[in-house]
Amino acid sequence: MESNNSTQGFFEIGIANPAHDENIGTLWRSAYQLGASGIFTIGKAQAKPASDTSHSWQKIPYRRFQDFDQLKQALPFSTQLVAIEMNGTPLAQFVHPLRCVYLLGSEHNGLSPTILSQCHAVVSLESIRSASYNVAVAGSILMYHRYLQYPGHTETDL
Repeated sequence: MESNNSTQGFFEIGIANPAHDENIGTLWRSAYQLGASGIFTIGKAQAKPASDTSHSWQKIPYRRFQDFDQLKQALPFSTQLVAIEMNGTPLAQFVHPLRCVYLLGSEHNGLSPTILSQCHAVVSLESIRSASYNVAVAGSILMYHRYLQYPGHTETDL
């Protein structure tokens, strides 16, 4: 069967300086469920997450970068870096690049203006009450939106 990467592109998702291991585990599980090629963190190392009850750590890789510059150097060729942060393009209007890496900010501080200025796009999630979501929830919403734009792949395509 033809590879998912040729028809659906690929993506990875990660968190810069995450505060809680549980959020990494939850994001890892969602990333696996929604077709990510891998996840990563910047700054904080990840232990095997208790919140990942589907054992996604056995199915898609986790990488750790010391800092943002190390992530930028490791970006695959022709991959767009997309930040998820308040005051960006509303998710409902966003067209996901076929090849991209999504970057979420810390639960406490978000992403710095320096990092945001180096991203190809900044996307924000609409809400009714508060503009701030839990980081794992924000990543899951974003990946589900991507799935809706590129439907049809199955686990056998991965």
